[in-house]
Amino acid sequence: MDFKFIEEMSLNHWPSLSTLLYDGWVLRFSEGLTKRANSVNPIYDSSPDVNEKIRVCENLYSAHQLPSVFKITPFVQPPQLDETLADRGYALMDTVSVQAVNLDHIREPDMTSVTIDETLSSDWMDHFCRFNNVGDKDRSVMERMLSLVKTKTGFISLCCEDRIVACGRGVIERDYIGIYEVVTDPSCRNRGFGEQMMLNLLKWGKENGATHSYLQVVAVNEPALRLYAKIGYSEIYKYWYRVKDCT
Repeated sequence: MDFKFIEEMSLNHWPSLSTLLYDGWVLRFSEGLTKRANSVNPIYDSSPDVNEKIRVCENLYSAHQLPSVFKITPFVQPPQLDETLADRGYALMDTVSVQAVNLDHIREPDMTSVTIDETLSSDWMDHFCRFNNVGDKDRSVMERMLSLVKTKTGFISLCCEDRIVACGRGVIERDYIGIYEVVTDPSCRNRGFGEQMMLNLLKWGKENGATHSYLQVVAVNEPALRLYAKIGYSEIYKYWYRVKDCT
């Protein structure tokens, strides 16, 4: 199955502050906040003059004081781009597992003390930034990026003993709910709160028309992989980044 539509949804659900379309390649710029939002996404048909296109991209990112980063998926165009970048000295970084699940048999959550808001609030941002050690500059960039999402979004907060212990975000598009920004208070980890929060978010997704879910997880994040497998997610493809080696 061609899962390129999930790549398109992920571009929509974690939007960049600025996007440049260049002969089938999607160039994203967001002041350096995450590789996903500051990289070249070469997922559409393009001309064969690859080395010249790479040079143009390198110059564009350099002009914005950003490293040259390419996201390499199974849908990369042209297909030999990964090898070309390796030959040019680009290092492979951060392999990511893209996983999906059918929501038909997702179990009900045991904990239901949650708040799901469909607009971004300062409280949700406060919790996310505190749990994830996000500084003021990155918080400002992230708030601007999340304000650009155009499809139905749920910002979830899970409460236990009168305090918020976990939060996350779900975005619904094309019958899928994409899961993002899943984080638990460091002092409350390994107590099942992340699982309960996700089950509540998937329930909200089903109630709003989603039939499937997808997420992205760094391939070496064993605790997260175990959690998602427990819920029912399985891998559908991998992607990784090629980053210009400037050493």
